[in-house]
Amino acid sequence: MALIGNTAEPVRVILDVSRLLSSGDRKAPSGIDRVELAYARHFLETQERSVFVAQDLIGRFGILPRPLVAALVATLENVWTNTPTASATRRVRGLMLSLRARAMAGLGLSALRTMLARPGRKAFLLVSHRALEDGKPIEVLRDAGCAFVPLIHDLIPATHPEYARPKQPARHLRRIGTTAALADAVIVNSAATAACLVPHLTLRGAPPPVLVAPLGIVLPEVPVPPISLDPYFVTLGTIEPRKNHLLLLNLWREFAATLGPRAPRLLVIGRRGWENENVLDMLERCTGLRGLVQEVGQVSDRTVAELLRGARALLFPSFAEGYGLPLAEALSLRVPAICSDLPALREVGGNSPDYLDPLDGLGWRRAVLDYARLNSPARAAQVERLQSWRVPSWADHFAKVDALLARVVPQSRRTVLVAGKVEVRGIPVAHASRTSITARIDEPTS
Repeated sequence: MALIGNTAEPVRVILDVSRLLSSGDRKAPSGIDRVELAYARHFLETQERSVFVAQDLIGRFGILPRPLVAALVATLENVWTNTPTASATRRVRGLMLSLRARAMAGLGLSALRTMLARPGRKAFLLVSHRALEDGKPIEVLRDAGCAFVPLIHDLIPATHPEYARPKQPARHLRRIGTTAALADAVIVNSAATAACLVPHLTLRGAPPPVLVAPLGIVLPEVPVPPISLDPYFVTLGTIEPRKNHLLLLNLWREFAATLGPRAPRLLVIGRRGWENENVLDMLERCTGLRGLVQEVGQVSDRTVAELLRGARALLFPSFAEGYGLPLAEALSLRVPAICSDLPALREVGGNSPDYLDPLDGLGWRRAVLDYARLNSPARAAQVERLQSWRVPSWADHFAKVDALLARVVPQSRRTVLVAGKVEVRGIPVAHASRTSITARIDEPTS
């Protein structure tokens, strides 16, 4: 007769939220900010035993107080969804500073050590890229019995270094190297990202399991505005070379010269990025664009949804994408999109958008002028196709993630009484080789 733990023992998640501690000063979240926020919300709501950590000054992970993390998540959601009030902005800043101070001082280090010493299945989830640059703190968690599961958003700095800042390609390759060396499984946002990632993982032997889990889309419900006689288009995303804003600005300069005030308008939504002097010069100094092109900047999710709702289409002429959140956001509102013909965007959009080569200036010109017409047949056809487009949900995403964790996180060591002898069971061989416990794999006893 044996006394044995439940073989369906739940996985306790340790989630790094370091990025959220430095992103609250932004008027609007980046794509990675949104993902880390969604993960924090999910594990706050669904797992009472989940733990939230951040790094101290030398990279060590420590536990953060759960009530403070919950308060930060709720306040960030409010600030990023709606136009923030001064009091809400102060509250975000106060929560961030309090959590950051605790992390920097290492106040959660001993609490994490204590938690790691307890038996149980544990997984360390890292959904932003930054902590991947140095694998040593992650190795500490793995040596304590945690499975390591990162989320990789894209490999663009490595595959398209011309669109990255000077040191970013080498830094990103270090992150991918850490993933290849330490990950027990990897989550990716698209099959396109997986196709870029897997060759890097196989350089160090058999790759870990890779889960494709599309990101969920949540935008505020806003009313559909009446059809405007003043048509406009929206481009959404950080103003950086990869997003190909220059194509659109050159088109609109030509529209200004040939159509004058009859030209449609263009709203540029997103923060200013890097190495974009020519685009910024046009936005600031090109007199022909005045009155036709408006740089909206960073705005709340509600404002984004309102502006998208009234647009003739989202314009997304990007050169490279890992997923394409702006496209998914537009389609979730049933707003047509004209976008680059990229694998990741095809994966998100299916047969709904109209796809063009990002260098096909004449094709973009024809499409924009067609969609600007109130009786545009191309736009009407896409609106019809959009009725069957399925909005990706976080519920679907996390169902896949939870199933992955259940598969790849090993059973914890369990004390088993068999014929008066104490044995340790339940650790798969692959994991036992990197723990301090040597365990034999036996059939469960009853």
